[in-house]
Amino acid sequence: MIKAVAYARYSSDNQREESIDAQLRDIYKYAKENNITIVKKYIDEAVTGRSDDRAAFLQMIEDAKLRKFDILLLHKIDRFARNKYDSAFYKHILKKCSIKIIYVKQLLPDGPEGSLMEGILESFAEYFSENLGLEVMKGLKENAYQCKHTGGRPPLGYDVLDDLTYAINEQESKTVKTIFQMYADGFGYGSIIEELNRLGYRTKTGGVFRKNSLYEILKNEKYRGVYIYNRSIKQIDGKRNHHKSKKPDEIIRIDNGMPRIIDEELWRRVQKKMAKNKRGPAANKAKEVYLLSGIIYCGKCKKPMVGNRVSAGENRKLYVSYQCSTRKNTKECDMRSLRKDYVEDMVINELEQKIFSKKAIEQLANKICEYAKIQNTEIKSDIDRFEKELKEVQKQIDNIVNAIANGMFHESMKEKMDELEKRKVDLTIYLSEAKYQSEIHSPNIDAIKKYLELYKDIKNKPLEEQKSIIQRFVKKVIVYDSTIDVNLIVDLDGGDKGTRTPDLLTASQAFSQLNYIPIYTL
Repeated sequence: MIKAVAYARYSSDNQREESIDAQLRDIYKYAKENNITIVKKYIDEAVTGRSDDRAAFLQMIEDAKLRKFDILLLHKIDRFARNKYDSAFYKHILKKCSIKIIYVKQLLPDGPEGSLMEGILESFAEYFSENLGLEVMKGLKENAYQCKHTGGRPPLGYDVLDDLTYAINEQESKTVKTIFQMYADGFGYGSIIEELNRLGYRTKTGGVFRKNSLYEILKNEKYRGVYIYNRSIKQIDGKRNHHKSKKPDEIIRIDNGMPRIIDEELWRRVQKKMAKNKRGPAANKAKEVYLLSGIIYCGKCKKPMVGNRVSAGENRKLYVSYQCSTRKNTKECDMRSLRKDYVEDMVINELEQKIFSKKAIEQLANKICEYAKIQNTEIKSDIDRFEKELKEVQKQIDNIVNAIANGMFHESMKEKMDELEKRKVDLTIYLSEAKYQSEIHSPNIDAIKKYLELYKDIKNKPLEEQKSIIQRFVKKVIVYDSTIDVNLIVDLDGGDKGTRTPDLLTASQAFSQLNYIPIYTL
């Protein structure tokens, strides 16, 4: 029996519990019409799709890894995620588990235009989500100027009161003071963690302390009474890097805006010691960005290939490569390592030629535009239906109001009015959601071209952005002894096995050009 699960969520942005009911109603209707058995439903309430911090969603991913179901049913694309990074990451997990994703109100064809349309719809959803975020940010800044809590988990040592102001948590503040005092007295992170565990102290979430959590505490100016908002930088994956700060004019800083836990003298001692202990990263420890991480596989054993740095030969020359994970871990595969820059350049060239060239963009834009028109027909039908019913409901409300104004009143009128007002709110929500979906399903051919043209200079973009683009448009890269297959999400040539690179090299040619790394016993 093919088992399916349903996932639904609503966020705080003008949505309510009723939207969960609407999503599930459509999901179960689709399942019934297609003889699909739903064995479980996962629901996240009042959480945004721009974050993967969703309990039910993460539980669904864990169940997927255990192969508890075969199909994931969602209402529409933006219910999965409004963040391209999270979407790609978790869809990769589901794909490895052979789980099919179906959006019951946005059915995508199995062909190449369906794959690319899904990516474009995700990008449009993220765009609208970010615009919505700007409006939300205005309200958060108003709270910030009043030194109020703006969401998330408060720092260790503080509680948030009903009016959103901060108050010191006496028990947790002891932990904070212990950390600062021990560090100022010369104890290292390891010794501090050992003492905290001995005393039974725990983090805000009830877990044990780690080195990173200690660093964040020791650098947090809130403990010296400074309220800070909008300091950390959001990374490409949507998470915040607390080690980097925004420009001073973007940060809200208010002295004495927080109840103080650490006095100024102790704070300065700690900061002086941290500055002294800080060391720049060693040159040979520089982070290597592997653009094909998670999508490159060994053609012999079918296992992933992983990034590898090795110094070899008499001159200890540094080779940066992709190595078969089986060979690296068990030595049971004899696939040679492949030079990193060679295979990455090959993949980028494929993208430039097959997706981001002028000819390819023209072809793809036409296909996607045709598909978008088909999808938007159903959405516009929903809008017309909601607007018509909303108009009728308002008419009934007006009739009751006029009757009461003319002296006619009965207890049943109040009950009917309450019923109509509730339906009006529901229809307003449904109409707003339908119009939102219509916007992201109405890209004209020029908009689609502009979207694809954003990536045509992929070679000149930062490495992290190159990686994001590759992960979006490349399904898999398979390395054999004499060939390299690059499977793109589209194949305009009509092939059913992806796109084979035009400049395939024999093994001997590859080795002579140092595209493959010699095998050394280390």
